[in-house]
Amino acid sequence: MRVIHMNGCSNRFAIFDGRHANAPFRPQAEQIRHIARPRSGESFDQIIGLENSERGDVFMRIWNADGSEVKACGNASRCVGHLIGKELGQPDIKIETEAGLLQSYMNDDGSVTVDMGSPLLSWESIPLAEKMDTRGVDVKIGPIDAPVLSRPACVSMGNPHAVFFVDDIARFDIPSVGPLVEWHPLFPEGVNVGFAQVLDRETIRLRVWERGAGLTLACGTGACAALVCAARLDKTERKARMILDGGELVIEWRESDDHVLMTGPIEMEAEFNQ
Repeated sequence: MRVIHMNGCSNRFAIFDGRHANAPFRPQAEQIRHIARPRSGESFDQIIGLENSERGDVFMRIWNADGSEVKACGNASRCVGHLIGKELGQPDIKIETEAGLLQSYMNDDGSVTVDMGSPLLSWESIPLAEKMDTRGVDVKIGPIDAPVLSRPACVSMGNPHAVFFVDDIARFDIPSVGPLVEWHPLFPEGVNVGFAQVLDRETIRLRVWERGAGLTLACGTGACAALVCAARLDKTERKARMILDGGELVIEWRESDDHVLMTGPIEMEAEFNQ
């Protein structure tokens, strides 16, 4: 089976191309954990399986480093869009996922854009355990009368996100705080936890504790979620530059069709057969 190592803004993926194999790539959770976090050597944030698709150019299956399968991964979608686009000799690729069909575009400057579709904003579609305004939900970290963090905005980009807006992102020990929110009772499916510092109306500094993966150098759906939440709260415009630990993404939430577009770099690292 062909295996490709790629990254998008340093968000690292091991991609297993099972389209021509005798059986699809369907590893057990323990196998995923071994691939993602081997005892020696490089690690990966997500493991990707490629399959044939009847609706698009390729079907993309996604597992987090802890072995859990998820429906969406923005940077992986950009990497797969580049990979299949080069293979087919066409810039536009349709990627089928458990969250639906995504459209990717290879740009002349080498970057890749993926149309992530419309954000899901209602409490039941994220989902939350109870009805509340998703622009600021009832989650607090720290003392009840003086919480360190409170009232994150929530959205689903094919996976659930809670975004805290902070004045100084460097003040927070995210590996300590992130797990407290990841499986908070309000989030029955768990949640990705974003920490966003708005630098100006077109720039956001962002770090994300990813559900099932931990603190990563970049999270594409997290960047989309942060921009949508910021725009809903009138903290930014509907298009902004996102500064992540591993690089930069440009996110645009279009008014014309309500779709969220994510643009950024990708990198091929290695390719081999096993």
